[in-house]
Amino acid sequence: MSGMMADSIRMRMIRRGFLVSTVAASIAAAQATPPGARAPHDAQPERPTVATHAGTVSAGWIEFEAGAEFDHGTSPARATIGTLVTKIGIASHAQLSLFANAISPSNAAGGFGDFTIGVKWRVLDDHPLLGSFAILPSIKIPTGSAAKGSGTGTTDASLLFISSRDIGPIHIDLNAGWTRRDGSGVNAPVNASVWTASFAGAISGPLQWTAEVFGFPGTGGAQGAAPIVALLAGPTFGVTKWLVVDAGAIVPIAGAQPHALYAGVTWNAGKLWGAQH
Repeated sequence: MSGMMADSIRMRMIRRGFLVSTVAASIAAAQATPPGARAPHDAQPERPTVATHAGTVSAGWIEFEAGAEFDHGTSPARATIGTLVTKIGIASHAQLSLFANAISPSNAAGGFGDFTIGVKWRVLDDHPLLGSFAILPSIKIPTGSAAKGSGTGTTDASLLFISSRDIGPIHIDLNAGWTRRDGSGVNAPVNASVWTASFAGAISGPLQWTAEVFGFPGTGGAQGAAPIVALLAGPTFGVTKWLVVDAGAIVPIAGAQPHALYAGVTWNAGKLWGAQH
């Protein structure tokens, strides 16, 4: 797996956090209120974008996100990426995030990928400059295989900064992040970064739109790659307040980002502990 593809896949997993989002469907109205004031059973998708929002799952509640992305590019020629994110509210302003994925590239065996654990900490709500602001430190463990194209073979430490706000009817999520990997850079660049600007708004009822420009600045070393900039867009639909589905496409603007289609679902499964609401 090339350094470019490893970066693109890994970033989408850590949020996808880093890997990959914004509001969707029936929760648009909830995004206009402070994160702590939302109904605990309302889904808070961190899909489908590369960005994530500053909101956190309510303490004691659990939410799942699952999706698939179908890449068509040059390295490898084709790849299918499946993701599962488990989000658990561990405090009023903190969320435990667990990221797992499976990768099937056309030029390798593929398989289960690297596993990531992170904690999103919502530091500010409705700040006049930063809006709702959160930080997401995470650690990626090399459970995948670099030889099979399902991992980078490195342990990664990442830090993501997240700012979310509403301007009129439009919700905006801005992310900036940095990753440091162990190893010599043979399988993946030692240092990598990401930036995102994500937007969402209403179409009609539970039907929403989302669009994002995201980028991976250039990296160095044996697996270094030129900068990537791409556009993601598509609809989201709230089946219920606790179940949201999404679909759309990713197109490159600059660099070796592959063309891609994606689809997924976010499900707030309910309360794990504490008094029921």
